[in-house]
Amino acid sequence: MITQKIFNDTETAFKLKTDSELNRAIFLFEMIDRPLLVKTGTAMTNLALKAHLPVEGLIKKTIFNQFCGGVTEKDCLPTIEKMYSKNLHSILDYSVEGKEKESEFDKAIERKTNIVKFISKRDELPFAVFKPTGIGRFELWQKVSANANLSLEEEEEWQRVKNRVNRICDEAYKQGVRLLADAEESWMQDAADVLMEEMMFKYNRERAIIFNTLQCYRWDRMQYLKDLHSRAKEQGFIVGAKIVRGAYIEKENERASKMGYLSPICENKEATDVNYNGVLTYCLAHIEDISVFIGTHNEMSNYLALQVMEDKNIEKNDDRVWFSQLFGMSEHISYNLAEAGYNVAKLVPFGPVKEVVPYLIRRAEENTSVKGQTGRELGLLYEERKRRAGEITKSNRESELAG
Repeated sequence: MITQKIFNDTETAFKLKTDSELNRAIFLFEMIDRPLLVKTGTAMTNLALKAHLPVEGLIKKTIFNQFCGGVTEKDCLPTIEKMYSKNLHSILDYSVEGKEKESEFDKAIERKTNIVKFISKRDELPFAVFKPTGIGRFELWQKVSANANLSLEEEEEWQRVKNRVNRICDEAYKQGVRLLADAEESWMQDAADVLMEEMMFKYNRERAIIFNTLQCYRWDRMQYLKDLHSRAKEQGFIVGAKIVRGAYIEKENERASKMGYLSPICENKEATDVNYNGVLTYCLAHIEDISVFIGTHNEMSNYLALQVMEDKNIEKNDDRVWFSQLFGMSEHISYNLAEAGYNVAKLVPFGPVKEVVPYLIRRAEENTSVKGQTGRELGLLYEERKRRAGEITKSNRESELAG
């Protein structure tokens, strides 16, 4: 029987953090726990960057160092190697967003394929990741998703997008590196779903190399998964499913309300949890056909996965099941799962400080929107600081007695 104490071990969770890093994390999560402060800070950060004020140094020393591994791949390696010493893997994510030009997309796919080659030689890095709108215009993905007529220029542009996707998938297949495709807003996602299924059909014949992401705050994702699974069995490929709750809830609901259509988002947090846990259970129940990447900071969903694995006699280190959390968050889940022998990988974003600010802002906003999560992080950080203080006191007393 899985015990619900596995995530309470703060010594294991924060073993790699120095006292100063622990205090920095406490400070940041105290700030993030105040939604008004996050909203104000976000606005001020954006204004400061647009005005070219010298704030990058402050950003780097605080929120960047908490949630990002570094500016370059090599910057990230010391942290990645330290985590791997605790059986915790990493996923390098070049988290630069908001590009629009074809030349920028070509540079991005070059960078992504080079990352695939880079990580193929390192056991610490079992996955690569890419964002569809990082290699093609958002508006084009949206138009294809809506089955709108494309101009001749757009047809040619869409073919270049598909070529970029195939290029990185083909490189991943050649290098034996599993590749995760991020999910984004629902109004561009259909085109990504179709394209990633084509890639799974092409490259997932023997094992899951290509993974598509299912955002389980969307109430239609369970049916999507079942339909995908059915097609996979008919066509002889293995499904790679990365499952997350989702990151665009406010934007999704606002657009649906403004444009007068039914929101694709579950009606509340409880419904999202039920949907996520249902998708999770379905994947593990069909492990012969579906490899699952469980991306969640929710303790109960992680406990559920552990219990289902035990019930179905799925080994802890079965390579078809991976757990993941974001770098700088939920250390109590990541490190304790890794210590127990499960496959766990931290998503480690990197990139120029100014260019990863949109990612950092989204992380802060997500933390404020998840009820109780930041409080749980803070409570564990406080507990570890108290434990360390107690150890120092005990050590000092022992020294006095010995003297």
